[in-house]
Amino acid sequence: MSTDFQQAREALGARLRELRTEAGLNGKDFAARIGWQRSKVSRLENGKQTATAADVEAWAQAAGVSETATELKGRVRGLETTHRSWKRQLSAGHRAVQENHGVQEAQAEVIHLFESGIIPGVFQTPEYARGVLTDVADRLGTPRDIEEGVRARMRRQEALYQPGHRFHALLWEGALHVVRCAPTAMAAQLDRLSSVIGLDTVTLGIIPFGVRTPFSPKHGFWIIDDRLVVADMWNAELWLDTADDVAVYRKTWELLSASAVFDHKAHRLIMRARASLDLT
Repeated sequence: MSTDFQQAREALGARLRELRTEAGLNGKDFAARIGWQRSKVSRLENGKQTATAADVEAWAQAAGVSETATELKGRVRGLETTHRSWKRQLSAGHRAVQENHGVQEAQAEVIHLFESGIIPGVFQTPEYARGVLTDVADRLGTPRDIEEGVRARMRRQEALYQPGHRFHALLWEGALHVVRCAPTAMAAQLDRLSSVIGLDTVTLGIIPFGVRTPFSPKHGFWIIDDRLVVADMWNAELWLDTADDVAVYRKTWELLSASAVFDHKAHRLIMRARASLDLT
């Protein structure tokens, strides 16, 4: 979780506490009035839980200041802009998330991306994507609209073949060895990845095992037109658009790129990973 996000969550909590105390209610009585457990009131006030729009609207009404609901909802929207919970994003299924990313990628001119443990969605085969989306739905307990999600993810790849787009992709070699589908399907995925090396719109670099790097590979991230960073965490995406954040991630990408190999050397690493699969 980002420091900026936590600070904003704590600031919202302080504002909620202010409204409760101004209403002359202690935490126990306020929780009873709103119909919650006392612990939820405490977690929200102390920045330990992220409030929803429904939470802050109920809070404003319980504090007798319903006119503050608009202000509080605005604060919540600000939080969600930075910290986008995967469970919340996927509450309606995979299709909407994939379509939103597709719109973003279609509008972008230049994307720099890094992935340490997964083949990027724009390069995935349907079988590989199916395995990934199924795993995510099972892990988070979200709707299993797997086939709709796969179709939407495949449509994202149209940008690879349209002029005016550039994808500068870096993968840690480990991403080639993380098997997210049946071995035969994984072999097809590696073949697909190898095939994008020759595309005019794609530059693909792979950071080999054992190479000297200035830091360890961490989370994956995408830099959109040097104006927005989308960083992928276990529980959420972080959307970062300050100049300082973008500069840090762009510098990180450049350092990673300096450790990568390209063209035939990248192809060799992909084929080495393919040869390691047990296809019997």
